[in-house]
Amino acid sequence: MNRLIERVESHNYRDLFLKDLHWSAPTHRQPIALTTDEGETITATNVSSYRGVSVWVCDQQPGSTLEAQLDQLIAKKSVDRLIIFHDETEQTWRWPVRRSVGGSTTTRLSSHRHTTGQENPNFAHRLQSIQIDWKQPPDATGLIAQVREAFDVEAQNETRQASKLMARMYTSLEACGTPEHDISVSLARILFLMFGDDTDMWQAGLFQRFIARHTRPDASNLADRLNELFTWLDTTDRDRGEPPEHLRGFKYVNGGIFNEPISLPALKPEFRDAVLEACQRDWATVSPAIFGSMFQSVRDAKTRRDLGEHYTSEENILKTLNPLFLDELRADFELAKSKTNEKLALNRLRDRLGEIRFLDPACGCGNFIIIAYRELRELELQIMERLQEITGDHPLLLANLGLKVNLDNFYGIEIDEWPAKIAETAMFLTDRQADLKLIERLGWAPDRLPIQRQATIISGVSALRIDWKSILEPSDKVAIAGNPPFLGISLRSDEQKRELQDVWGGRYHGTLDYVTGWHAKCLDYFREFDGRWAFVTTNSITQGEAVAPLFEPILQEGWKIKFAHRSFRWTSEAAGQAAVHCVIIGFTKGRNKPRLFDYATPTSPPEEQSNVTNISPYLTDGPNILVTQSSKPLNPQMGEVIYGNKPTDGGNLVVEVEDVETVRSEKTAARFLRRYIGARELLHGGERYCLWLPEMQPEDERVSPVLRERLAGVRKFRSESKAASTREAASTPHLFRQISQPSTPYLCIPAHVSEARPYFLASRYSPDVITSNANFLTADDDGFVFAIISSLMFMTWQRTVGGRIKSDLRFNKLLTWNTFPLPHMSAATRAAIVLRGRYIVHAREQQPELSLAELYDPSRISNELLHAHHELDREVDRAFGINGENATELDRQRNLFSRYEKLSAAKK
Repeated sequence: MNRLIERVESHNYRDLFLKDLHWSAPTHRQPIALTTDEGETITATNVSSYRGVSVWVCDQQPGSTLEAQLDQLIAKKSVDRLIIFHDETEQTWRWPVRRSVGGSTTTRLSSHRHTTGQENPNFAHRLQSIQIDWKQPPDATGLIAQVREAFDVEAQNETRQASKLMARMYTSLEACGTPEHDISVSLARILFLMFGDDTDMWQAGLFQRFIARHTRPDASNLADRLNELFTWLDTTDRDRGEPPEHLRGFKYVNGGIFNEPISLPALKPEFRDAVLEACQRDWATVSPAIFGSMFQSVRDAKTRRDLGEHYTSEENILKTLNPLFLDELRADFELAKSKTNEKLALNRLRDRLGEIRFLDPACGCGNFIIIAYRELRELELQIMERLQEITGDHPLLLANLGLKVNLDNFYGIEIDEWPAKIAETAMFLTDRQADLKLIERLGWAPDRLPIQRQATIISGVSALRIDWKSILEPSDKVAIAGNPPFLGISLRSDEQKRELQDVWGGRYHGTLDYVTGWHAKCLDYFREFDGRWAFVTTNSITQGEAVAPLFEPILQEGWKIKFAHRSFRWTSEAAGQAAVHCVIIGFTKGRNKPRLFDYATPTSPPEEQSNVTNISPYLTDGPNILVTQSSKPLNPQMGEVIYGNKPTDGGNLVVEVEDVETVRSEKTAARFLRRYIGARELLHGGERYCLWLPEMQPEDERVSPVLRERLAGVRKFRSESKAASTREAASTPHLFRQISQPSTPYLCIPAHVSEARPYFLASRYSPDVITSNANFLTADDDGFVFAIISSLMFMTWQRTVGGRIKSDLRFNKLLTWNTFPLPHMSAATRAAIVLRGRYIVHAREQQPELSLAELYDPSRISNELLHAHHELDREVDRAFGINGENATELDRQRNLFSRYEKLSAAKK
């Protein structure tokens, strides 16, 4: 049985939270008791707490009414609480879901039940998800988010349903012939109105009653009513006059949400039904951060691909914002509480919050600015609560000082209008949710209607074509973060290429991903200032040839990597999310201690590395080294790699399987038939042959019909080429266009290998086997080079500095082979490594039916082959001076870059 479930079923909740989930000791010593009308006493005891979140246990299940009453008593002691009601056979875990109704905040209890002895893997997973990792302990907001994620399933369902319903409304408006611009404006407005119904902007359910009572079931007057309502919401009280009955209660909104006149076309009953169903959701519990996934669910895949859109999960947004600036502010809050003049320190910190300006220059539906605003408002609220606690002042005295964190401190740039409209609206809704917390915890909130302040979202223009300084004046107080479009070289349009060329100017390099245009803009924007910036990007910017042209100007202008998340699998809030491997890199000119987060696997949780002194452009702990192409190997023992043999023959010198018997049946032609290895044959097996004719005599062609026919085909093909050098080669049709075949055993290296392989794949062949130019080759008489390329040290170097084709590893002789910092090998070390390489060949030969790719399929690789590789790695690691038994990828990279730095310096 799962140990966590075992604790639950034995009702040992204290040990469950303290020993297994690593929470802290309880903070409330006295139990809380409720006496029922019948005189029965129901008691709850605090068994564990962590940063304001408390766990209470009641050894009864008195029913939902009494449970709610007991929860209200506990709420006076514990705003954020998890309550466990249990008897001998069942437990009910309850978490309060908050909602604002009629000017006050109410809660209802979500419910999760577990029956003793009943298998419940989902429940065990919920418990695991609230375990505290003391290497990276969450703050109060983070823990509340963890518990809510685990137990507030009602809110999760509300969020999912909300997204689906908005997609339905979009589809219905589209079917009615509504222009896309008007769809985006209308849905943003309806979203605002439904949210207003549930957050006490006006009388609860006002908009829902407007649709239900004042529009016809056949929707014949729905468009006219909505057009009228939209105009009314943009009409000041002074200009309104006496409102008609159906508009009574709707306040003047102002701001940019309703001020543009639009005219909806005739709508259908399906749209009215979708609106009414959506109105029944509890929009107060829906996170505005999900609107990006809502947007993605209604956009076709081609549009998303063309724009390079990827919607970032809240988890990944916080991976960016926390180390960029939020963690420092939270630490300063804790420090301020220890100061002698705590009030002064807290007020200064609060002033600093108000000075921060945040820009997302690829904001989409606003997820980054939404989360940044929400977190800063939460921190300001914590400061205000602490000020009230230490001063005893009435909350209204704090209110007179005004809020420091305001919407107009937040900015976004978005090329597409529809997500920009969602971002504008979502920011206001986030502001309202933050105000509800003010009401709940301090008893007041500012009156937001009519809207006086709002975020600045610029739409309709590419962020690479607009001057960011015209939107937000640069200063040291500006933080920039976001998730710019991911578009590789093959996907970007001609216009996007021109944008890159313009922003990079003379520093433009053809290997740069479209996302790097945002890095160039940050360099220009912050040229005279010490701001901070961070982007979520594909991991391609830290691989291959693109690393040097991107990071060289960044480093030259004094920027350092403030923090980085090494490669991880990107996740979106949307369904059908793309499989993208990302990195997050933040930059500063300050002297902050760098923070590096690593992932055991692409889907593992991040682990912060200790004692990091500097983060390199390859996201390793080490100096800022940039690996550049080398024309010769740093260590001559590696041997020089060249391309294989290129036929340029129109298919006449290559013999396919179906033609082999014809060639073999002719005595003269059969003498020149050789096994031929292309990329497919090397990795996936299969037979293929070629005619290898360097030693052919003129007499051979005269007596062989096969040779005459095929060489005539080569002459014709080459003579018709547009390339002069190829036409010249028509005079020697019996020779491959380029010949590189060695006279000794050689190593055949594929140009691309799947990233899923644990080792880089290559094989040795005798000189009578001809390799095509789809592969690389190098002389390898004794198998030493085979052993080196088969080692984990080489694979680490390949993954770190090599480029990719899609996700496949791309072998580059100038960048990954010639730069590999192999130490000089003594004769004895070389012999030991060669021997271990032979063991690998022997292990492969035990499964002759499998191709090379099949042998190294992670799901089926044999123990014998793995053991042989481990033995080889032990020898190679020893040569590099590391203990491979416990070495991590970061350890290997640290060693490799240190050696590269020394060897490359010695070559200069």
